[in-house]
Amino acid sequence: MRNLRLDICYDGTRYRGWQRLPGVEATIQGKLETALSRILGEKIEVSGSGRTDAGVHAAHQIASFHCESSLDCGRILSELRRYLPEDIGIYSCQEAAPRFHARLNARAKTYRYRIWNSETPCVFQRRFVTILPEQLDLEEMNRAAALLLGEHDFSAFCGNKKMKKSTVRRLDSLEITRQGEEIWLTFTGNGFLYNMVRILTGTLIEVGRGERAAASIPALFGGKREQAGFLAPAQGLMLMEVFY
Repeated sequence: MRNLRLDICYDGTRYRGWQRLPGVEATIQGKLETALSRILGEKIEVSGSGRTDAGVHAAHQIASFHCESSLDCGRILSELRRYLPEDIGIYSCQEAAPRFHARLNARAKTYRYRIWNSETPCVFQRRFVTILPEQLDLEEMNRAAALLLGEHDFSAFCGNKKMKKSTVRRLDSLEITRQGEEIWLTFTGNGFLYNMVRILTGTLIEVGRGERAAASIPALFGGKREQAGFLAPAQGLMLMEVFY
């Protein structure tokens, strides 16, 4: 039994997210499994490094799968590029160590949230940014970001109210920078809860608007979802890198 690794990118605009769903064709995992099963002539189940939400994009997602086929990786890559839709791209297909698992072996991930912070029309990047022309206090947002770093109970930043597993995660870095017309929020951590980056972003936007103080952030740890900020729109979020 072979174990293969795929390095993937996708525009998540028209998809219901990464995870395969019963009766739903528009998922990234579902599209990959359908294409691979056709190419390899056997039922393929793909594991991704994480489950991106509906409408969220990936500049670099990792997936792994097992197969019996002896078809070489170069041929699998070319066939995937042939059969997949144009909004799902495959950078590489390669043999992986027998025990490699895209999700279980991931040590950290980096996500970026992009805000178009300008009254200038945003036509060509509109699917990849959240348009928010109002002025935001980046200095105050960065003060709040510093208080989010480290290992904490991020329960207030989890969109799954029935979460039974631990909500403790470690946020290693959170950089908020202006890039021309955009504001970028770049998060790196050892794992992210359901909706966590989007809720963190919504909370930080509220700080930037002056709707909550940066100093109030520590009181949210271990709290309830209603205490944190709004859920920022999906289209501004992109998975940038997965670390092993």
